[in-house]
Amino acid sequence: MNTLNWHTARQAAHEAGLAAVLPPRRQKPSDTDGMTLATPLAALVDLPAFPTSSVDGYAVRGTGPWRLTGRVLAGELPPPLHDGCAVEVATGAMVPEGLTTIIRLEDAKLEDQTLAGAPRKPKEWRDVGEECAAGEELLPAGAPVTPSVIGLAASTGYDMLNVRSRPRAAVLVFGDELTTEGVPGNGRVRDSLGPLLPSLLRHAGATGVPGFSPRGPIEDTLESHVAAVQAALDDADIVCTTGGTMRGPVDHLHATLKELGAEYVVNTVAVRPGFPMLLAALPGGRFVAGLPGNPQSAVIALTSLVVPLIRGLTGRPLRGLAKVILGEDIPGRGADTHLALARLADDGTVVPVSHRGSAMLRGLAQADGFAVIEAGTNAQAGDTVQFLPLPGMS
Repeated sequence: MNTLNWHTARQAAHEAGLAAVLPPRRQKPSDTDGMTLATPLAALVDLPAFPTSSVDGYAVRGTGPWRLTGRVLAGELPPPLHDGCAVEVATGAMVPEGLTTIIRLEDAKLEDQTLAGAPRKPKEWRDVGEECAAGEELLPAGAPVTPSVIGLAASTGYDMLNVRSRPRAAVLVFGDELTTEGVPGNGRVRDSLGPLLPSLLRHAGATGVPGFSPRGPIEDTLESHVAAVQAALDDADIVCTTGGTMRGPVDHLHATLKELGAEYVVNTVAVRPGFPMLLAALPGGRFVAGLPGNPQSAVIALTSLVVPLIRGLTGRPLRGLAKVILGEDIPGRGADTHLALARLADDGTVVPVSHRGSAMLRGLAQADGFAVIEAGTNAQAGDTVQFLPLPGMS
């Protein structure tokens, strides 16, 4: 078992995703929200493709006063403009050839088809190619497709985009001690990860297999684990399991992975909480992420390994960690990296939350992410540290 440094584990998960990057597909721009550009987005034409009025007003040629000869609305092709003449133009309309300037509607005085007025500076129209030139790269491959990107692609003439889809994810909940309804008691614990993890995976950039509902609790036997993981891999690119990452009497995940011929990408990480996290690769570019059973540890594992894996599978770069200033002291965890649940305070600093035990969800519900306290250090108020946001909080 090779315990990895936390930063190295993040990088290894991302590189594994890049090596198994999802194939590109062509989609209508309107259907690509949340996907990733598989190729650079280059302008198909100059933008604007023609000189365009920025305001409602009058295009004039020569010195005034000018004789009003017509009107140009958006979508119309204007005739050439002669000296001493003016045409009314609408915002977004193509300006006529030969114009000298544009006078805003509110600055113009019109009497008996004779126009007077003074132009403002700078000019009130957009030249061809002012935003971009044909062939210019607007966004690189690996950029996330947002609503604004969809609009940009449409504006330059794209009917189809080359994208990578969101990875498909499934959640398997292990544990005979779990119940899925009612209040906990009598040795039974209410499953919290089954409801929690699918939403985190969506925020991280994954999509669900049909229904995206967690499967389980899975019976604590090797046969049940193997069957459940094997069935989930039929639909999913990533299978996230909860619990069973240690080697106790009912921890069958390692034996399951061996049975399925998986190879470890990461097998335990020098981080607290959550050190027994793992990530394993299977043939066909599929992965099993073993998340510890304690809720906070499971979320740390998902944020540390699955988020970088998803970015790799979609061809996105590994996101760097922001730098923040601590508002309170946070102790280290000896030789391990300490991921300390924390929130952004009103004064802009980051402070630890209460109720932050690895089995607790109360602190997690208050948090924005984790302050990264490096191995072998203790952090004090005023120190600058890295910050790992929870999926959906960045």
